[in-house]
Amino acid sequence: MAGRQFAVFIDGEAGTTGLDLRRRIEALDGISLLSLPEAERKVPAARRRLMAEADLVALCLPDAAAAESVALAAELGAAAPKIIDASTAHRVHPDWVYGFAELAPGQAERIAGARRVSNPGCYPTGAIALIRPLVDAGLLPPDYPVTVHAVSGYSGGGRSMITAHEASGGPAFELYGLALTHKHVPELFRYSGLSRRPVFVPSVGHFRQGMLVSVPLHLDLLPGRPRAVDLEAALQARYAGAALVSLAPLPADGRLEPEALNGTDRMELRVFANEAERQAVLVARLDNLGKGAAGAAVQNIMLMLGLSDAAPAREKAALDA
Repeated sequence: MAGRQFAVFIDGEAGTTGLDLRRRIEALDGISLLSLPEAERKVPAARRRLMAEADLVALCLPDAAAAESVALAAELGAAAPKIIDASTAHRVHPDWVYGFAELAPGQAERIAGARRVSNPGCYPTGAIALIRPLVDAGLLPPDYPVTVHAVSGYSGGGRSMITAHEASGGPAFELYGLALTHKHVPELFRYSGLSRRPVFVPSVGHFRQGMLVSVPLHLDLLPGRPRAVDLEAALQARYAGAALVSLAPLPADGRLEPEALNGTDRMELRVFANEAERQAVLVARLDNLGKGAAGAAVQNIMLMLGLSDAAPAREKAALDA
């Protein structure tokens, strides 16, 4: 298919993720973007018309609107395009492939062969990346009582949160989701490999983007009483050769700030441990708008369109330009 141009329609291109996704795709070869005039962006017939012209549709919409778009595409029958959904509407749906390419061996191939892919949430991306390899390696029992703490920049909270922080300053820091029913918990639970529902405590800081996700562990409660090097080995084995996810060295000062990977699609994983006290904290750092949103969407789109071989290098060049 050398030289072929694939047509992509971003349904919801005016939102935070949609705008970022458009910017990224415009810098890539092999893809042309279809777009509607602003007055037609909510007109079902106009959206369906562009869906009929597209090879792939990226949904950057609230959950209910995303479900409506999927129904519109289904009306096209065999001519329906491939779909990637950035909302939470289909992340645990059995007919959709979860779009975390590094989830497990073969996941990238499943994404490449899928007609419908759900793009992961930012928080679950970091948590699953830390937990799933340890469960698969037998180091972390599926029924271990996992707690996940995370802090994100305010851009992950949508338009109202962005407006609150940028217009009036917003709070320096706040916990939220304290009813313990955050919308990311179902996918975190399902794809982490856990059999016991994890406790998830999200928070937001007064910075635009960036994210830290942490998982504390009592090493003496784990099978075989593993050391930090055992946890690191499991993570290294899972992500060896991965272009965007890697095990990173520990900072000399014992501190980690959330913004260092902003503007990239990389995710760094670290294991902090006190062997004397038999405790550890696993930490993932990523850009909530990169690997946590539009960056992951581009990675999945490239896989779905068969353009994945040069995707990381192309996207890095585009971001660095």
